[in-house]
Amino acid sequence: MKHIPCSLTIAGTDPSGGAGIHADLKTFQELKSYGMSVITSVVAQNTTGVQAIHHVPIEIIEKQLKSVISDMPVHALKTGMIANIDMMEVIAWNIPKFQAPFVMDPVMVATSGDALIEEQARDFLKEKLLPLTTVITPNIPEAEFLTGQKIQSVDDMKQVAKAIVHELGANAALVKGGHLDGEAIDFLYDGSSLYHFSAKRIPTKNTHGTGCTYSAAITAFLSQGFSLYDAVEKAKHFVTAAIKQSFSIGAGNGPTNHWALREDGVKQ
Repeated sequence: MKHIPCSLTIAGTDPSGGAGIHADLKTFQELKSYGMSVITSVVAQNTTGVQAIHHVPIEIIEKQLKSVISDMPVHALKTGMIANIDMMEVIAWNIPKFQAPFVMDPVMVATSGDALIEEQARDFLKEKLLPLTTVITPNIPEAEFLTGQKIQSVDDMKQVAKAIVHELGANAALVKGGHLDGEAIDFLYDGSSLYHFSAKRIPTKNTHGTGCTYSAAITAFLSQGFSLYDAVEKAKHFVTAAIKQSFSIGAGNGPTNHWALREDGVKQ
C-alpha cells in the first residue's frame, strides 16, 4: 500500500477561512499531506478581528486527541491557538505519544491585534510545551515575549533564535522577520547551525493567517520525511507565493492564497 503522509493540527477555528484550523487543513491538502485536526477553541473572527471565543471543554479536547492516537498515523503535528493552561496540560501529556515531529506556532495575538491566549498560560507554554518541540516558529513579538529580549535588527533575531534553543530548551527555533523593515528574513537555529531564509517583502495588508500557513507548510513537509532545513525552505517558498497572490477579501487584512503555487504551475 502506498505510504500516505499524515499531518495533525491542534488549534482554534476561523470561520472566515484564513487562519487557524482552516488555513492548516488547506495547506496540508495543497502540499499533499493528509490533514487531521483537533479543535481547541471555536473562534468568531474575520479579517477585521476577533468577535468571540468559546473554548472546547478539556475532556472533549482529550477525547479528540485519543481518537486520533488510537486509530490514525501521524507523521508530523503542529499546534496553534492553545488558550489556557488546562488545554496545554492535556496537549503536553499527549504529544509524546505521537512520536512525530512537533511544530509549535506560539499563537498569542491575531493579525488584527486581538489576544488569543490567557496571560498566565504564556509562561506555561514557555516552560512545559516549548521543550517538546521539534521547532518553534515565533514572529518577533512572540520571540520577544519568550526571551524577554527586544528585537530591533537581524542580529537581534539571531541572538534570540539561539536563546530560545539554549536557554528555553527548544530543539530548534525559526524566528520570523515579518515585523522588521526590508526583506522578509527568517532565521532558523537548530542548536548547532544558523540558517537564513529571505524573500522580497510584498507590499500588501493581506496577511491574515500567514503564521498558521507557514507553520502548517513546515509540518506538511516534515510529514513527508524532509529534513527540518528543507521543510522550512520549501515552506518559505509556499507562504511567500501565498502572500504574493493573496486575496482582497473582507474589510480588514485579507487571507493568503493557499493555491498560489498551482496557479504558478510550480511543482511543490
